[in-house]
Amino acid sequence: MSDTGFSYSLDEIKQMSEDVLKVAKQSGASAAEAELSLSIGQNVSVRMGEVEHIEYNRDKGMSVTVYFGKQKGHASTSDLSPQALKDTVAAACNIAKYTAKDEFCGLADADLMAKDVQDLDLNHPWDITVDEAIEIARSCETAALNVDNRITNSEGASVSAGTGFFAYSNSHGFTGGYPSSRHGVSCSVIAESASNMQRDYWYSTARAAEDLQSAIEIGRIAGERTVRRLDARKIKTCQVPVLFEAPLASGLISSLISAISGGNLYRKSSFLLDSLGKQIASPLLNIHEDPHIKKGLASSPFDNEGVATTARQLVKDGVLQGYVLSSYSARKLGMKSTGNAGGNHNLIIQPGSNDFSGLLKQMGTGLVVTELLGHGMNMVTGDYSRGAAGFWVENGVIVHPVEEITIAGNMAEMLKMITGIGNDVLVQGSKQVGSILLERMTVASD
Repeated sequence: MSDTGFSYSLDEIKQMSEDVLKVAKQSGASAAEAELSLSIGQNVSVRMGEVEHIEYNRDKGMSVTVYFGKQKGHASTSDLSPQALKDTVAAACNIAKYTAKDEFCGLADADLMAKDVQDLDLNHPWDITVDEAIEIARSCETAALNVDNRITNSEGASVSAGTGFFAYSNSHGFTGGYPSSRHGVSCSVIAESASNMQRDYWYSTARAAEDLQSAIEIGRIAGERTVRRLDARKIKTCQVPVLFEAPLASGLISSLISAISGGNLYRKSSFLLDSLGKQIASPLLNIHEDPHIKKGLASSPFDNEGVATTARQLVKDGVLQGYVLSSYSARKLGMKSTGNAGGNHNLIIQPGSNDFSGLLKQMGTGLVVTELLGHGMNMVTGDYSRGAAGFWVENGVIVHPVEEITIAGNMAEMLKMITGIGNDVLVQGSKQVGSILLERMTVASD
């Protein structure tokens, strides 16, 4: 992508965001905030050695929120011409006139704005041609197909490269923005035996192309994960320890974060209401939020409202230290924003001393979960029930693959039943966590 394809520079869209605020003020708004963004990307996929698709995207947009006292209006556009920006502000102002007053709405507090926006090294454009991307995807798929002759088909391998930048301004006089990139390689294949067919996949994502796993390694892992699932069996209903491998363990952390996020808290739709300062999990669980990791997949010097982000301990020895709040949810709860408008930042879960094999030995007999199906968790009660597949373990050794089962429990209890956190830490998103072992869950089969 040697041709950047950007119509404007970062400085130009910063100026445009400030101009939008001036128009809002001229229209009578007491306060306003605006964000402009541009992005470009390329995605190439191959299947069975043949090119499946080549996609390019070049996106741009502006969104503006205006406040007339405690009335709020919002509008957006993908046209960044001067007239379109003015028309979008007018639309937002018109909407605000018809909305009900909300005493909690408004800009984030001025004293929380980021003062010094540090460079977190988030932008590493990948100057890769389509032909080069095709060859990488082919090598990835070939590596997967070569793992075992029982791998008979492929869902394809893909290579993506993307970069962009944004600018955010509000009436407090804050203007900030920065460029960022994200690239990825993935592969999914299908294996077949006399009794069944199975599929699995693997992927890698990073800010910089040199930080990706190699295409051959990604393909090999995808192939190995697929083959090991062949000839899966059912098991009898039981209550046993359950080990969530690292790619799925982040889902447990996501459930916890959702339960301590402002929206669910002020709506009283969380199983962790009024839990600040209380023991919500096993003493083994420690979660640190660090928004300022260089090249981090969820790093940011400020949140979606311009609030400065800070490193903090969310959970210490299983005790909840803080919530995840935007300015609106914070006001609803009588608290202050935690710099999480737009979501959490890099969450680092402190690993234990055991690797995956060590956790298997610690478990003894039980179930390793490698795939989850459906979205079976009640955020209000914490009740958890999902379809699953994985492996049956006896005496610390994987015996055979398992499928067509359901695992069930209650998330509030599951968090307290964590008996091990692996050092096989996987970084594929905003959560950095190893495999997690739970003391007990119900495993059901027909």
